[in-house]
Amino acid sequence: MGTSAATSAFLLVPRHVVAGSGEDAPSAKLNIAGIGIGGMGAGNLANLESQNIVALCDVDLNYAAGTIAKYPQAKVWTDYREMLEKQKDIDAVLIATPDHTHAVIAMAAIKAGKHVYCQKPLCHDIYEARMLAQAAAASKVATQMGIQGHSSEGFRLICEWIWAGAIGEVLEVDAWCSLSYYPWGHAAWSSKFGAGRPADTPAVPDKLNWDLWLGPAPERPYHPAYHSAVWRCWWDFGNGMMGDRGAHTLDSVVSALKLGPPISVEATSCGLNPETHPLSAIVTFQFPARQGLPPLKLTWYEGTRPPRPAQLEAGQNMPDEGGVIFKGSKGVLMCGVYGDSPRLIPEAAMHALERPAKTLPRVKGSHEMDWVSAAKTGVQPGAHFGYSGPLTETCLLGNIAKRVDSRIEWDAANLKITNVPDANKYVRTEYRKGWSL
Repeated sequence: MGTSAATSAFLLVPRHVVAGSGEDAPSAKLNIAGIGIGGMGAGNLANLESQNIVALCDVDLNYAAGTIAKYPQAKVWTDYREMLEKQKDIDAVLIATPDHTHAVIAMAAIKAGKHVYCQKPLCHDIYEARMLAQAAAASKVATQMGIQGHSSEGFRLICEWIWAGAIGEVLEVDAWCSLSYYPWGHAAWSSKFGAGRPADTPAVPDKLNWDLWLGPAPERPYHPAYHSAVWRCWWDFGNGMMGDRGAHTLDSVVSALKLGPPISVEATSCGLNPETHPLSAIVTFQFPARQGLPPLKLTWYEGTRPPRPAQLEAGQNMPDEGGVIFKGSKGVLMCGVYGDSPRLIPEAAMHALERPAKTLPRVKGSHEMDWVSAAKTGVQPGAHFGYSGPLTETCLLGNIAKRVDSRIEWDAANLKITNVPDANKYVRTEYRKGWSL
């Protein structure tokens, strides 16, 4: 799945000379640092416990306390920059911070020669996605974005079935996430400030470095409406459901249909405002013909669902929370959020399917361990930044269309929206003073 072009002759460089020295060989355990470990990062680290967890970094040591207690042998840091500079035994980093700090941390780690696993979405704006993909390609490190469905059996079956012609030519796809961030902030605060910023300025909690939490984002006072788990709904910090779930759900679409960048994106949003992601939106992407495949219309439904497919029998349900409907000239394929439970509909079509040979390599173990294997073998994993960067760009274009509540035309080669000039301020956002990529 797009790995061959990005495969490079990198290997885990041992910390000592190997031959005859009795020191660790290149296939030995990775020394891993976790950055952003209070939430999703804790789960990622659990899948990496066969390696050496040597460092833990979080701007909120209270929020991260449970994870810190779990790995008492690891050195604890608050500032990732200081950690990368001073702790020399780190081979690789796991990044699971809020979206707006992904890019600056990932770029610093790549420049420091560390293998990088970064949670989805890869970054917060399109320029960051392009720069990370380029930096990763020029480096000799293994990279992986945290879209675990990419390593699954379902993901591979979707590609193999579509490529074998099981549903014919695909001209249209519906994808959705029926969840919403409303009420904004996921908490009672929203009843006080609606979609705007809270007016009160409570004290910054003990052991939280608010300046580091903000990172490159614009300055604003601390409030629990942002941290710890409610940042995703705010434009300055999160990418909404388009980034949160879209990065997962559109993954199988991009791979199975060999999508490059869209040529246009159009959105209609409900509850649009300058501060938070809308209550719901419908985003339509138009992709050109490519690699012998016809043009594609992809419609993303956020906070709502697409029309129920006529082929789905009464009594049968669409996937919970979200999924994909591939509409082919010979049939329809439906799957869940992560490419899970793929099936042709109606059920009679599934029973009649002559399953093609399994031609794609299968991942042994977790998505995280696929990245570890890449660091040791030199073969990039499936969701390397050369793949996940463009996938993220597509999701972020959807967000821009949502923000302008209109149709945008995209010049991918020049990173430019050509018909709505003012929308380009969202392609590359301005960093707070003191921060750079």
